[in-house]
Amino acid sequence: MAYFRIPYEATKTFCEKVFQGYGFTEEEAVQITDVLLTSDLWGIESHGVQRLIRYHKEFTEGIARRDTKPEIIKETPISATIDGHAYVGQLLSAQAMRMAIDKAKKVGVGIVVVRDGTHNGVEGYYSEMAAKEGLFGMASTNTEAMMVPTGGREAILGTNPIAVSMPAEPYPFTFDAATTVVPRGKLEVYAKRDGVLPDNMALDETGQPCTDADRVLSNIIAKNFGGILPVGGPSEMWGGHKGYGFGMLCEILTGIFAGGKTSYEACRIPNRAETCQFFMAIDYGMFGDKAEIEKSFNEFLELIRNSPAAEGVDKVYTHGQKGFENARIVKEQGVLINEKTYEEMKMIGEYTGASELLPVRR
Repeated sequence: MAYFRIPYEATKTFCEKVFQGYGFTEEEAVQITDVLLTSDLWGIESHGVQRLIRYHKEFTEGIARRDTKPEIIKETPISATIDGHAYVGQLLSAQAMRMAIDKAKKVGVGIVVVRDGTHNGVEGYYSEMAAKEGLFGMASTNTEAMMVPTGGREAILGTNPIAVSMPAEPYPFTFDAATTVVPRGKLEVYAKRDGVLPDNMALDETGQPCTDADRVLSNIIAKNFGGILPVGGPSEMWGGHKGYGFGMLCEILTGIFAGGKTSYEACRIPNRAETCQFFMAIDYGMFGDKAEIEKSFNEFLELIRNSPAAEGVDKVYTHGQKGFENARIVKEQGVLINEKTYEEMKMIGEYTGASELLPVRR
């Protein structure tokens, strides 16, 4: 599958026009686009414009709605529980993290959980919202059941990404990862390429290794057995049980704490997602001198980056560094997409009245 680039600013303008075509205000369209293109800036193809086709489905089928209003179910000085009522994930999650940030600035810690949410993009976007405000941030979401627990053959947990961010120089420290070997979006990318998955990534409905991306995706959608393996792979030998455990951590923080659906229960009702999210912000200045904490952290990151690289490796990276460096490339050279995604953009542009703004391929 051929890849090429399209200008970043033109892609941004196109996406904002597309989301306005679905009925969002200009401000809402800017927010959704910002989340979407942050993924492409960071070099995460799976959650960038590649996902426009998913949001087309969610908006047109009423899975993610803009005509509802999130409701605060319970609130304390440091916490809140929100019923999202299927509100659009990027808007709901940004609102929830802003609430956590406000609480952290007032009392040191802010924790907000959400139930009945929808797909919200990359979790690192929300954890980094806190870092940009001088706070430690954490974000997590459960998903449709896709992870097969270690030793099993039925998908019960979600891909359950966990993201943490901390202010640092010259860019924030941001670790954002699914607790499965890959997220669903990466399966979609493989399906758009040649359809072949690497080994030790997924299982078929019988519990055997499977490298057919379409088969794995079909089983996930149909709620058949099979699914994606946890980080660490198929057994305890290489730590599969650890990825499974981190997936469980997400289930506790999201569906269990929020009084909502676990990944196994989510996405069971037609045109309903009912996923749950967790957002936390911490003012680490309550532990000591904030400047000294940041200085110590920056020195530690610099130590890691300056450590000797293994033979054949260019350099040692810290989390967030590759995304920061890739963002400069994307802004200068354009967003990297494949032919199928571009064709989807054409269709969506026609549907939303944004065709005249379709970025010209380079």
